[in-house]
Formats: sequence, structure tokens, C-alpha cells
Amino acid sequence: MDKLLVSYYGDDFTGSTDVMEALASNGIATALFLDIPTPEILARFKGCQAIGIAGTSRSETPAWMQQHLTPAFEWLKSLGAEICHYKVCSTFDSSAEIGSIGKAIEIGRTTFAQSIVPVIVGAPQLKRYTAFGNLFAAYQGRIYRIDRHPVMRCHPVTPMDEADLAVHLAKQTRVPVAVADLVALTSANADARIDELASISDGIVLIDVESEATQVAAGKQLLRLTSKSSSFVAGSSGVEYALLSAWRRNGVIGESSEFADVGPVDRLAVVSGSVSPTTERQIRNAVHDGFESIALDPLALVSEDSERSADEAVQAGTRKLKEGKSVIFYTALGPSADVGVHIDMVPGARHKLGSVLGSVLRRLIESERLSRAVIAGGDTSSHALRQLKIDALTTLLPLPHTPGSPLCLAHGSYGPTNGLQIALKGGQVGSDGYFAQIRDGRKN
Repeated sequence: MDKLLVSYYGDDFTGSTDVMEALASNGIATALFLDIPTPEILARFKGCQAIGIAGTSRSETPAWMQQHLTPAFEWLKSLGAEICHYKVCSTFDSSAEIGSIGKAIEIGRTTFAQSIVPVIVGAPQLKRYTAFGNLFAAYQGRIYRIDRHPVMRCHPVTPMDEADLAVHLAKQTRVPVAVADLVALTSANADARIDELASISDGIVLIDVESEATQVAAGKQLLRLTSKSSSFVAGSSGVEYALLSAWRRNGVIGESSEFADVGPVDRLAVVSGSVSPTTERQIRNAVHDGFESIALDPLALVSEDSERSADEAVQAGTRKLKEGKSVIFYTALGPSADVGVHIDMVPGARHKLGSVLGSVLRRLIESERLSRAVIAGGDTSSHALRQLKIDALTTLLPLPHTPGSPLCLAHGSYGPTNGLQIALKGGQVGSDGYFAQIRDGRKN
């Protein structure tokens, strides 16, 4: 392959397509694989300038990470990209026990034999901001510190009760953290100040981003720091957005790419394992827009009788699809319907729930020959998509007004899902009319 600009590992599937969308929208051809590809599969995407792996580490333990991230990072390193990025959610939700970002950084430092790891989390395009190491995120038109965010402070698995990301990371790793804050980043001697921070900490350097101007400055520092040591970095898709500004200023890339609307489909199938109020509003809006909603009992789907429950779901969905209706299956309609406490009493139930939802969706795609589908929920997407027998994804339709949940094109050797148009939507992502927008195949 030609020299890659960037390779990356996404800690969940929705976040992985977020990065792919950012790169593809800016003229960087990107392929996203569901696992380390064979040489034959990789060769089909030899014209790409970016390669990613969609992973599940956001919902996994540190022991799992040690076993699975190590070979993934080693393979990504073998590609020789200028930057290798461990991509995390822009809300940075994680803990020492589940989705540990600190553990992932430790593995990356070892694999790439580097001490300094730059980290960027702020991404104004996604309404995520970092200032003096503290993370802020938007919700319903207002900006909240992440530990006061109406949704993320009570996330069902990894609630964010700490906004200071250096303090948050200190609970997950002993690698020291230095903050390249807004004052250092915008000072006349920014290079020297950040070099001093890096040398003192000899570990993680968290770079603030709270505006377009500081994103440009962060991109410059990111390229400078990686050129001095090695290529491994961590953070949200704010990493890519910062790099894009730096690459464009350096003449490495040209202007943004144009994507035409793909047009409507007559029927769309959606499976949702999200408990987010954002997804709740989107489901309610979809019903108003003509979708049929089908409530599923998540406890039944993870029980010993889950196969029967899945069969019943497929039958119900098939009836509605044959009537020409688009359908949405959901396991919760907002946080008030969350039964996560009971789900967690069943070992491995959260992973199983996503897998069962994925199998329901695959069976509907097979029987009804659907050409477009959606999976809602970050953790749900990570486990559901694997049931669709897909090897890779590319960007089909970015959504510039609500980035982070593009419509993708599936590639693989399995007939019913090769060429499938699929969108993976995180719980907090998308406008209220998102599902109708995907059904109608339009950017706006």
C-alpha cells in the first residue's frame, strides 16, 4: 500500500465510523475493517489513505484489552502510517474496570515503544470542548461540564463523575498526565512550553481544544510531537479534525469531498439497544414520520429462551415490512425504561443483547432483501454489526450537520449484506429526525 496518513482502532463501532466520516468527508479515502483483514481483503482497498479497525474495547475489561488490543496495535504499527490513533468516545466515558482508556494507552506505549502519548478529546464539530483539562459537552442546545451532563453523568455502564480528564485518567493508569492548556497552546512560545510539559511528564500530554483556532494549534502540536517520537496517539475524532486542519495548511490534502444524496428506500429496519433520551426522541419522531415501533423485552432476549424471543421479533418485523412499513425495534424508550441493573445480573448479557439484536436484523435483511438498515447504540452496534457477516465499511453519505453517524456501505463475501447501506448511531448522536433522514437518504 502507498504511505498511509493515519491508521486507527475504534473502541466501539459508532466511534469508528465517526472517524471514517471525518476523513472521507475531507478527501481521505478510508476503509474500516471489523477485524484484522486478510491480505486479500486488504488488497481490495489499496487506494485508501486511512485504515481502521472497529473494535469493542469500550465495553471490555483490561484483561480483554491486553489480549486483543496488543495484536491489533501490532498490526496497525506494521502498516507504517504517519499517525496511529486509539479512538475513544468524545465523552471519554470509561473506568478502570470497563473501557479503560488508561490501559489502552499503556498497551500502545509499549507496542510503539514511545513514552509520550498526545491525547486530544475536544472536537467543536461534535460540540465537545476541553479547557484546562476539563471536558464539556452539549445537550439540547446547552453546554455542560461532563460531570453535570444530563446523560453522561448517569451513563448506565460508565457514568462520568469527573470532568478533569487528568484526574479521570489517573484512576485508570499510573502513566503521568500533563495538560497542554489553552494558555500554553496559544502562547508565543507554545512549542517550547509544550516540549517542557512533555519532558516533565514523560507520559500523556492532553491538549486542550475549545475552538477552531485552538484546534488548528492542536493539530500543529500533534504533528510536531509525533514527528519527534513515534506515531501513537489517543483521543476522540478530535484527533482527526485537528490533523485535517494541519494537513490542509501544510498542503498534504486538498479540499473537502462532495457526496450526493443517495435517495430514499421504501423500507428501513432499525434495531436499538440505546437507553439515551436522544434516541428516545428519535424513535418517537420516527413513529410520527411513518415508522412502526416494536418494543422488545431485553431480559427475554438475554434469557435461556432468547431464541424464541428473537424468532417472535423477526416474525413481528416481517409482518410490518411486508406491509411496506419501516420498523424500529427498541429495548428501551429512554432512561426511565432502562433495566440495566437486571441485565447486569446475567453474565455477558450486554454483549449477548447486542448480538441477538444483530441476528434479528440480519434475518430481516435476508428474508426481505433490505438494502438499508440502522443500528442504534454504541455498545449495541459493536456487537450487533458482527452478526451481519461484513468485512469492511466505507463512507456512503456523511451527515455534515450532525457528524458522527454517517450512512456507510458494507463490503464482504456474504451476498445479502454485501452492498448493504448501514448506519451506526451512538446514543447521543443525530438530530431528532435522524431515522427518517437515513430512510430518505439525504444529508440534511
